[in-house]
Amino acid sequence: MNKYRVLTSIAALGILILSLAAPAPAAQLAERETLPNGMVVLHSGRHSVPMVSVVMAIKAGSISEPSAKAGLAYLTAALLTEGTQKRTSREISEAIEFVGGSLSASAGADYTTVSLTVLKKDIELGFDLLSDIVLHPAFREEEIARKKTITVNWLIQQNEEPGAVASIAFSRAVFGEHPYSRQVQGTIETIPSITRQDLVDFHEAHYAANNTIVSVVGDISRDELKLLLNRYFGDWQQAKMGENALPAAEKKKGSTVIKIDKDLTQTNIILGHLGISRGNPDYYAVLVMNYILGGGGFASRLMDNIRDNRGLAYDVHSYFSASRYGGNFQVGLQTKNESANTAIGEVIREMKRMQTEPVSDKELADAKSYLTGSFPLRIDSNSKIAGFNLAVEYYGLGLDYVDRYPAVINAITKEDILRVAQQYLDPANYILVVVGNMEKAGLKY
Repeated sequence: MNKYRVLTSIAALGILILSLAAPAPAAQLAERETLPNGMVVLHSGRHSVPMVSVVMAIKAGSISEPSAKAGLAYLTAALLTEGTQKRTSREISEAIEFVGGSLSASAGADYTTVSLTVLKKDIELGFDLLSDIVLHPAFREEEIARKKTITVNWLIQQNEEPGAVASIAFSRAVFGEHPYSRQVQGTIETIPSITRQDLVDFHEAHYAANNTIVSVVGDISRDELKLLLNRYFGDWQQAKMGENALPAAEKKKGSTVIKIDKDLTQTNIILGHLGISRGNPDYYAVLVMNYILGGGGFASRLMDNIRDNRGLAYDVHSYFSASRYGGNFQVGLQTKNESANTAIGEVIREMKRMQTEPVSDKELADAKSYLTGSFPLRIDSNSKIAGFNLAVEYYGLGLDYVDRYPAVINAITKEDILRVAQQYLDPANYILVVVGNMEKAGLKY
């Protein structure tokens, strides 16, 4: 057996083992319950290793903050582990590190995530720390000032990174006034304006039991979990939650070209437009279509054309970023300034080809094989399962999602691919962001 066949066999065996290791029946992946205070609890018992992972999703992401206070959700989350009413930042970090656990918090666009992993024997300490940072953050002025300085400095650095500059400009152009248009971390202008009272008010308004999903996976029974939740979160009150009045992102007509001149040897290019939300019923067909277009690495049409055949870029990729309230489609690459026009033209050509040329049997089979075969890697650890269950709940995918996913992917046809390419790719109406040496690039777009 040659080296290639050995490696292929090992890879196939690995996928098989992961598939067998992952709980097959969806009903066993998690049990769902809503507590009297409104908190949604997902429990999955896995007793082979004496560890427990907890992931909380609090619907307090950047979409919930006012635009004038961009970064408020991010700062609130970042400060959770920086001190509570009874513990300092150092005491929190020392307590969790002493038992070899981890405790963290971060904000995204849709929600804030708080994560805990501890050994089963330290579960009481873990829940004590978790509840303390979520329910009783101190928001000390010195910690606020320090975190704001760190955040502003990071934002300044981002303004010097060509890829980040292109991404920020693209999001603003695609989403307009929608909160998805801005960075979760805020802006250099808004971060300094955020006060301690802003943080306290945001926490009080959004950090509530009925605004929270908690996913727990590991060596813990359902009864043990209920006792811990009652002890540490039983007094957590509900809050009156209003619906986010999110402005609709409007799709642009015609092409919008944003040129950002920087003295670079390579041009950073992003081309795309509005996409779809995670709840769109065509999501899975779009997933397969995009794998063939530019999401499949070396197996994709964009990579085959732009890298392998023309040598224009080391990497080129496409993806649909699908969130709860919308999303975008984008193709990204770097190329020499002088070859920017050619690369952009080939991207548009491949988008059009997806809309007019049916995919081959091999392209479709390879896409399905990868998307179903790699799926177990998303749930091969307690922490991954906890996060996966949380996303399934947040997006309303149903606890039978694990069972349904392979069948849904495998049912997609060539006709589906052509239909969604024609509906969700728009090579005539796009946003094009180019960051590079504009004189050398000589853009014709």
